[in-house]
Amino acid sequence: MKIAVLSSGGLDSSILLADFSHRYEEVYPLYVQAGLHWEDNEINILNKYIVKLNLSSIKPIFLLQAPTQNILVNHWSVKGENIPNADSSNESVFIPGRNILLLGMASIWCSVNGIENIAIGTLLGNPFQDASENFFENFSNVLSQGLGSKIRILAPYISLSKSDLIKSHSSLPLELTLTCIAGKGMLHCGNCNKCFERKKAFSDADVFDPTEYIYRGVL
Repeated sequence: MKIAVLSSGGLDSSILLADFSHRYEEVYPLYVQAGLHWEDNEINILNKYIVKLNLSSIKPIFLLQAPTQNILVNHWSVKGENIPNADSSNESVFIPGRNILLLGMASIWCSVNGIENIAIGTLLGNPFQDASENFFENFSNVLSQGLGSKIRILAPYISLSKSDLIKSHSSLPLELTLTCIAGKGMLHCGNCNKCFERKKAFSDADVFDPTEYIYRGVL
């Protein structure tokens, strides 16, 4: 059996990649390059993570290019300015059409390569309209109809929190995952919205946080 996993190098999708490597014979990590300012860092750490796992079922990363710089020209995710910090709401990290783009590109690749299942690491509490069970079900139907081949979007962690995932997968090399949206190379800034979320999740899970932060701070 084959499956494509949307892989960003982040904690959630990296755990998902490892999980599915034990359930499927062939696991294809797909990374969508949309022109966001942190992408090179994510690809680098994702490669390191896959090498560390050393699992034959996980295939090399396939890069799908879908540049959006001319659409999101003034967006913080492209410009790398005014990054949402720890005091920002979760809604502040919204990137318009993010899951639509990721799943759309992945579904075309899957259709061409005869793969039915696409996995995404969406968690409990994601506030965005394109991250709900209803959206995934409806979008699966639209993609299947439009492509003329069956597409199933799997979101197995949608009822789990980040701390739940960390607690149950602490044996994985989670230090080789990247959550930071500030684009500080292979390090986490420690100050952005996503770094704060990561630190809190490790704390809530009562699991040692192996992450290298420029600013560790106190929760």
